[in-house]
Amino acid sequence: MYYFGCGIAGGCPLIDKNPSPRREVNKFKEFGRIVMEHHFGSRPTRMEHKTEGLSNFVFSAQQSKQKYIIRISPDPAALNAFIKEQWTQKAAHAAGVVTAEILEVGNSIVPYPYMITRYIPGEPAGHHPKRLSIIRELGEIAARINSIRTNGFGGTYDWSHNLLSLNASWKDYLENEYRYKDKVEILKRHNVMDASQAKRAMQIFREASKLAPRPALCHGDLRLKNVIVDRNGKISGILDWQTATSNIAPQWELSLALHDLGIDEKQVFLEGYEIGHQDLLQAMPLIKAFNVLNYSTEVERAFNQKDSVGLERCRTRLSGAFDMFSL
Repeated sequence: MYYFGCGIAGGCPLIDKNPSPRREVNKFKEFGRIVMEHHFGSRPTRMEHKTEGLSNFVFSAQQSKQKYIIRISPDPAALNAFIKEQWTQKAAHAAGVVTAEILEVGNSIVPYPYMITRYIPGEPAGHHPKRLSIIRELGEIAARINSIRTNGFGGTYDWSHNLLSLNASWKDYLENEYRYKDKVEILKRHNVMDASQAKRAMQIFREASKLAPRPALCHGDLRLKNVIVDRNGKISGILDWQTATSNIAPQWELSLALHDLGIDEKQVFLEGYEIGHQDLLQAMPLIKAFNVLNYSTEVERAFNQKDSVGLERCRTRLSGAFDMFSL
C-alpha cells in the first residue's frame, strides 16, 4: 500500500495499486500460466491479478487444491532481488519467523524473473480489531529478525557471492550506499531542513560512523501492510522482504517500523521488542535521523513533479510541528 511520506530509503510511491494497462497485465498473466504449467505439469485453474504489486506483477494461482502466489518482474535485473528474498526468508524462517515458503526463483522459462511462493491464508493486519496485540507480536518478530547475524552492511550481504559491492564497514555503508551527506544536502536545498537541523543531522551521522556495530538482518518495512493474520489476530505471515538489508539494529528497523504508528502503538511495539528505556534513548538520535533523511527521495520527487502541496507537507512534518511529547 502507498501513503505519503513512507520513510523508506528507496523511495515512496504515490499510489496503492499497479497502474499498468490491462494489456500489460494480461501479457504477464500469460507468462505466469506458462511458468506454473512448467513447474506443476498443468495450467492453473484460476489466475487472479493482485493489484497491490507495484514494482512486480503479482498473481494468485489455483493449482488443483493448492493456492500459490507468483510474482513476475518486468525488470530482467530483478532476479538478484528475488534471490535475496529467497535467502532472507529462509534465514528468517529458521529463526522462527513466519514467512511464505518460496518454492522457486528463476528466469529461464519466461524472459523475466519470477518467484513462486505458497499462499498464506489470512487477512491483512491493518484493520483487524486486535491491532495492539498484533503490533506487540510484530515487535517480538522484529527482535527475532534483528537477532540474525549477517556479514557486510547494506543491500549486499550473505545472499550474494559478490565481494566488490559488499560494504565491509559500517562507515563505508553510511557514506557510499546510504549517502547521508547527499540526503542532508537535498533536504537543505529544498528548504525542508534549516542550517541548524542540517548541522545536527551531520553531527549524528559523523558520530554514528565511529561506531562498530555487528551487522544484523533487518526486514526494512515491518509495517502492518506487510503482515497477514488469522481470524484471532495471530500473525501468520510476514510479507515483502524486498527492502531487507544487513544493517545496524535496532536503529534501522525501528526508524521504519515505528513510522506509521501512534504513540500508544509505538510503545506497545517496543514492549514486544523488549528494548530497555536507556537503550532506546541511546538509539533514538539515529532512529530519528534515519527517519528524517529517508524523506529525501519524496522531497526530490515532489520538487521534480512540481508538487508544491507534497513539498509543503514534507516541510511541515520535518519541522517538528507534530511532536507533542517533548519540550
